[in-house]
Amino acid sequence: MTLELLPAVDLLDGQAARLVQGVAGTETGYGDPVDAAAGFAAQGARWLHVVDLDAAFGRGPRNRRHLGRIVEAVGPVKVEASGGVRTADDLNALLDLGATRVVIGTAALEDPEWVAEACARHGDGVAVGLDARGRTLQARGWTAAGGDLFEVMVRLEAAGCRRFVHTEVARDGMLTGPATDRLAQVLAATSRPVIASGGVASLDDLRALAALEPDGLEGAIVGKALYAGRFTVADALATLAEAASNPRARAQPSPSPSVGRAPEREGSPPGEPGRGAVHSPPTGEPASGAVHIPPAHTPPSDATGGGRA
Repeated sequence: MTLELLPAVDLLDGQAARLVQGVAGTETGYGDPVDAAAGFAAQGARWLHVVDLDAAFGRGPRNRRHLGRIVEAVGPVKVEASGGVRTADDLNALLDLGATRVVIGTAALEDPEWVAEACARHGDGVAVGLDARGRTLQARGWTAAGGDLFEVMVRLEAAGCRRFVHTEVARDGMLTGPATDRLAQVLAATSRPVIASGGVASLDDLRALAALEPDGLEGAIVGKALYAGRFTVADALATLAEAASNPRARAQPSPSPSVGRAPEREGSPPGEPGRGAVHSPPTGEPASGAVHIPPAHTPPSDATGGGRA
């Protein structure tokens, strides 16, 4: 099977935006999110991962209209929606807007009975987001610590949840490589399919994730690497297809690199992270031979969004 690619589109105040490690104030803005989504779809993406950051931070569902616009613009591409889904009304609203799947995060810690009921009622239409720093789950837009990753996952699997989205928060938007060691532990602890998020920086990172597909990894959410021009959606899809047809082409997962050093932000002086920046979508000739999305359909930047609670 070919690992599924889910390009990320995060929504903040009606704009496409990316955060670093989910921290408010680190956003980089990229304009109309429909342009980003349409650009990814034009390059062959079959799924998009769309996160309402305002809802995740408890500011209310400000971006539902834009989710609906994205769904309408990219069909038949499927949309996985996430961010601030804490009640049945939240879940139903996103499904009614056309989301194929909705990721529930914080509620898995705060209202596990409802989450189990939602999983039973909607089946593959619901996934549970397991956003963690190491073994400790993060809730409320990653602003509060929750339970143990593995204990919660085992409990939810027993309750009938069919799919998990695992985000290593420390890698989110950092371009330091995915946490393949932790991810391997997650896959070993569940029989359910898992989608990985956080840290992908190169095509070799995608090859390393593809090597975990036989163990139950179903997909990879990618954000910053696409927007920083490390590779394109078309490049990623070709790499994953090659890895599926030729297992020898898969890079073997290795211990993930240190995340102690914060990377430089696109458009910032060396050593300065840059906060609240606003960037124009990339145009002109791409760096290092990459091919960018055409100007009419250009995407956003950093962080992968994950199953933001």
